[in-house]
Amino acid sequence: MPAATPTPDESLPPRWATLMVATANVLNLAQPGRHFYDGQSPYRQDEFERKVNWLGERFRTLNADVLAVQEVWDEVALRAAIARSGLQYGFVGVPGAENGPGQHGAQGTPRVGLATRLKVAHTESLVDFPPAAVVQVPGLGAHGRFERPPLLATLRLKHGQPVAVLVAHLKSKRPKFLQDAEGRPLEDPNDPAVQAVASLRSLIMRAGEALALRLKVVELLHRTRLPLIVMGDLNDSPHSVTTQLIAATSQAAYDKGARDTALYNAWDVQGEGALRRDVAFSHIHQGYPEVLDQVLVSEEFVATSRASIGDVRRVEAFNDHLHEGRERWRSDHGFVRALLRLRLDAPVPDV
Repeated sequence: MPAATPTPDESLPPRWATLMVATANVLNLAQPGRHFYDGQSPYRQDEFERKVNWLGERFRTLNADVLAVQEVWDEVALRAAIARSGLQYGFVGVPGAENGPGQHGAQGTPRVGLATRLKVAHTESLVDFPPAAVVQVPGLGAHGRFERPPLLATLRLKHGQPVAVLVAHLKSKRPKFLQDAEGRPLEDPNDPAVQAVASLRSLIMRAGEALALRLKVVELLHRTRLPLIVMGDLNDSPHSVTTQLIAATSQAAYDKGARDTALYNAWDVQGEGALRRDVAFSHIHQGYPEVLDQVLVSEEFVATSRASIGDVRRVEAFNDHLHEGRERWRSDHGFVRALLRLRLDAPVPDV
């Protein structure tokens, strides 16, 4: 009789691959002397040095395998901050903010980026909405492009497991006033009625971005077992309409079929439960703490899911600096870090 095929020993404890991920809005990271926003002076050399030193210290503390960043004007400035951290990342990329011959960093608005120790199989910058996500904005017409294109990356852990990461920075709540081609105002920003319509524009634009991101999430997750992590500054709270447009977590509560494409806030599914959200804010607006910077995971990281192939061990917010001052070499956002695990295949015993 032929020898039996060896099978994994199910009595052995599971083996895990760990993955530390973090998201950081770095607040207008630009080269010294470089103009980025009207009304804001460029960084002096000493300001730039202080900013990249400060960020380098924070990056070193985070020590993430995958670091998602927002508000980068110059990729070379991010590389400088990472160099100050002493960490070694095989990949650093900020699409649209490259510096080099004929490349002058981001124009008009900062970009999102990624630094990682993992092998990068593929990256894609998501610029245009799918047709179903195009929205009509009062006074502006059709809105069908991300202001800050999300970055999609397919990564591989050292044992070969694929993981998809989406880095996003959605439209802010700041009112969107009409301007001419030269940037001159076309309406009175001090008029309360105008302010209301301008706030509505921002909401519609952010909702369109959230829907476009949601459609990409569904494309990635529907009937797949691909672990997905969505990280970044979503510019609204975890239970807001726009965040739930992306995550659809509430639908999964009563529709088991919806779990396949749902995303879960890492705070809610962490195993160690070391921190509560009421102390885990990532931004302070007019004295009120908010959770804007988020880590969302697919059900592959939810320990209680039948589709689980991993879990979230713990989530931490690094926000002490929000009480230390408002100098622009600091960030005005807290950084969020999550320790994730993926289960490795059990070894096949030797015969």
